[in-house]
Amino acid sequence: MTTEPVISLLLLAGGLGSRFGGTKQLANVGPEGSAILDHSIREAAAAGVTRVVVVGRTDLDRDIRRHLMAQHGDDLDLVMVHQDAFGPARAKPWGTGHAVVSASALLDGPAVVLNADDHYGPTGIARIAATVAEPSGSLAVASMLGFRLGRTLPATGTVSRGVCRQDSGGRLVGLVETHGIGRDSDGPQGEVIRAADPPGALSPDTPVSMNIWALPLAAIEALREQWTAFHDEHRDSETAEFLLPEALDEQRAGGRLSIQVLDTDEDWIGITNREDLEVARSAFAVLAQGRASSSVDRAER
Repeated sequence: MTTEPVISLLLLAGGLGSRFGGTKQLANVGPEGSAILDHSIREAAAAGVTRVVVVGRTDLDRDIRRHLMAQHGDDLDLVMVHQDAFGPARAKPWGTGHAVVSASALLDGPAVVLNADDHYGPTGIARIAATVAEPSGSLAVASMLGFRLGRTLPATGTVSRGVCRQDSGGRLVGLVETHGIGRDSDGPQGEVIRAADPPGALSPDTPVSMNIWALPLAAIEALREQWTAFHDEHRDSETAEFLLPEALDEQRAGGRLSIQVLDTDEDWIGITNREDLEVARSAFAVLAQGRASSSVDRAER
């Protein structure tokens, strides 16, 4: 009898938080001291994904373990990985693709991959988890949530996003890492969003990757090969990053992977800068009120 491979929730928590000015992975968004990753773990468990692999850093290990123990208790099926120990050593982490590769040896099946400091809406993880599957044919199949750009931007400041193009069937046909995206003043046609690199105006409805993926093991294993090639080219760089969306799009362009873009009208909640924290807390308070109201409605039926 064969054993079914375990589906893992892979939380990427190794960022430095330099713009936030602290350990944003554990920032209290409430209630009861919870961080965004706690909500992700609970939502994944509700969707049937209970094995949790956290990719962090050596210096964060104790704090993350203590936090998760307080929030989830001894029953949490937790594995910790240190991205910095995977190497090679560098002050700046090597990027989200490298984070996945650093945990790949611990995976024997598909994974739901997402950022530990991003929340993808109450239905986001359940929707992406429902698509997890190993390939039945020669082409590996992955999926991602395609958020509407206007729902992912802070009120002030600029961000980077993976701007997506898709075909009529919802399959990804191109992804461009776009930097310096921010809100401009409203024009005659409504809100204007501009990007610095590549420069131009973008529609609020433009689909973008927020780094939440359902990945088959074949795609994760292919990342190892890509990382080796990337490091051979950039081994002396202090800033080059092996980014997950770009690496997966490279697999797609090479005919190794098909990526389904799942449209969502959820609002993304994330913490990049210090001023984002109060916005996130307010958003989670609204979510908590909505859940409480839904529970009351169900009880009264």
